[in-house]
Amino acid sequence: MAEEKYDHKAVELKWAEKWQKTKLYRAIDGSKKKKSYILIEFPYPSGERLHVGHARSYSCLDAVARKRRMQGENVLFPIGWDAFGLPAENYAIKTGIHPAITTAKNIANAKAQAISWGLSFDWSREINTSDPKYYKWTQWIFVQLFKHDLAYKAEIPVNWCSSCKINLANEEVIDCNCERCGTQTERRMQNQWLLRITKYADRLLADLETVDYRQDIKRQQINWIGRKEGMIITFGDIEVFTTRPDTLAGATFVAVASDDEERFTGQMVMNPATGEKIPVWKANYVLDSYGTGAVMGVPAYDERDREFALKHKIKIIEMEPDESMKKYGVSAVTYHLRDWVFSRQHYWGDPIPMIYCDKCNWQPVPEDQLPVKLPEIAKYQPTDTGESPLAKIKTWVKIACPECGGPARRETDTMPNWAGSSWYYLRYIDPKNTEKLADPGKLKYWLPVDWYNGGMEHTTLHLLYSRFWHKFLFDLGAVPTAEPYAKRTSHGVVLGPDGKRMSKSRGNVINPDEIVKKYGADTLRMYEMFMGPFDQMVVWNQATMEGTYRFLKRVWDLTQGSRLKAQSSNGAKARVAKLVSKIDNDLQAMKFNTAVSAAMEMINWWKENKDEMGRDMAEDVVKALAPLAPFITEELWEKLGHKDSVHVQAWPKYDSKLAADERKIIVVQVNGRVRDRLEAGPDVEQRAVQSDKVKKYLGGAKYRAIYVPGKIINFVCLT
Repeated sequence: MAEEKYDHKAVELKWAEKWQKTKLYRAIDGSKKKKSYILIEFPYPSGERLHVGHARSYSCLDAVARKRRMQGENVLFPIGWDAFGLPAENYAIKTGIHPAITTAKNIANAKAQAISWGLSFDWSREINTSDPKYYKWTQWIFVQLFKHDLAYKAEIPVNWCSSCKINLANEEVIDCNCERCGTQTERRMQNQWLLRITKYADRLLADLETVDYRQDIKRQQINWIGRKEGMIITFGDIEVFTTRPDTLAGATFVAVASDDEERFTGQMVMNPATGEKIPVWKANYVLDSYGTGAVMGVPAYDERDREFALKHKIKIIEMEPDESMKKYGVSAVTYHLRDWVFSRQHYWGDPIPMIYCDKCNWQPVPEDQLPVKLPEIAKYQPTDTGESPLAKIKTWVKIACPECGGPARRETDTMPNWAGSSWYYLRYIDPKNTEKLADPGKLKYWLPVDWYNGGMEHTTLHLLYSRFWHKFLFDLGAVPTAEPYAKRTSHGVVLGPDGKRMSKSRGNVINPDEIVKKYGADTLRMYEMFMGPFDQMVVWNQATMEGTYRFLKRVWDLTQGSRLKAQSSNGAKARVAKLVSKIDNDLQAMKFNTAVSAAMEMINWWKENKDEMGRDMAEDVVKALAPLAPFITEELWEKLGHKDSVHVQAWPKYDSKLAADERKIIVVQVNGRVRDRLEAGPDVEQRAVQSDKVKKYLGGAKYRAIYVPGKIINFVCLT
């Protein structure tokens, strides 16, 4: 009887539907099994589809989740949508369709994609940050921050992006340009809500020692917090922070941040060490985010100061450092970190639950009146003045003061999208709770997140904000751990076939839907794992992707029960043990590419040695490949006569010694000369004799084999 051909479309549609109906991947709260909370950064539904970058991260972490389930762990692998904020609003403005409509449509499209990719998410815990049932608790957290004096309003200089028409936090500005669109920002004064993240600066630093973050991720956090020990020295009415007070006598000018409107060129101040009057200059190299926003210029000991002094013909004093100069300063610690600028003058965001009364000042909306729902409006575009579109809705703005009952007005600013993403991992734990942010017992069971993966672009801002909110909630007693994430990793970007970032303008965008349609989701998944080291940028290669598809067809053709004998050879058992061990270890170590490579090597060997593989080892191969290619392995498992899903089977057991021995390379010689190299194993001598490279030199002659276990086989011809 002819074997059935591999039809990836039929196979994947069949199992995607079955998995959804059976809810195969639901996590169990309070299970006695070892818990494993695996988290991916939830996507913005700000475009029509998920892209191949999402597929890379999600497929790799999905493989980890699937393997851990097979190893007997209770895995929570959830998904949701970061639906509020600038990305979604910009997309709505671009399309001319209300953000509520575009967001809902994009979520539906992205969810269908995720299901078609075979991602083993627990869909019963799906969340959406723009759902009032979700942002009720985002607002609740803000109210608690306000009550504990960690949220306040102040007029401050802000970064205005004229393109996005939004005020940006310092963290969202890179080299004076908007992080999102690249437009040069301008500074202007604005009343803004801020969060006192600086109160947590030392804890955010110290607790990095308690978590398993990749070193470059830790370094980003450390650099952004920017803790420096030094001294504050007063020059007239200007306070200067310096780490070199011993050079004070050589200070010949004071430089202030160029956007500081309170200080101006032409002012003279006194150097407290010399008594000389020295000039104050504005300088581009001085940042208001460093120290006090002012530095003392010591041209003899600082290259930038020297260049500035030479350009402006400022005196340079050569002198030796003097520790006695410290008497003119006060010991101080400064931070690069500034309080988090939290409000946005946009429509599509969480309404800030605050009310202003001329008599009672700012008052939080009573907790029993949360959520403050975002009103539906026709004109949601941002304004050139920076005022929120919500300010025009007089019937919504006017309200009674919750304290005195007098006339008052709502806050019309909204929160940034960072708000909803700062705590979403907590809501996954108890997404339908209407009485609390999450049940304490469930939080205690699941926290901390065991493994959190996301892009490097979020390892400074999002990670810092999220850790801050978590620590505040820990102080409230609302969460049981001081840190949210036990482990944080990151993946590299997928570049187009031309080696450049994918963009429609370049015409190098790879549509994952087209790949799935033509080659199948298993091909997309395995190729994204195989492209290269997980933490590095990789370039899309169509030929290699098609090779992955051919590999899967080979797996299909080989794993046909009608032609498999019952038992495998010892050599086959050793090879399968090696494969299982390799996939197990490599998935844990994020070596997804080498796990796939090992699978390909195994299947190639199987193709050349069909008689060695029996049903017993074929089943173990299917189970070992299940985390990597869930659809084809599920179908093959059924064809092998099983009724239960392959994804609920126990991970294959293997002899660790057998797997370890298999990794050794045996040198094969004929008459003392190297003719081949083979992997070690119980049948290595037999395989050596059968090697074409060895047969060529034996020529049918009688021989004596000298075998040094684990090292060398030498065939000595006797005639």
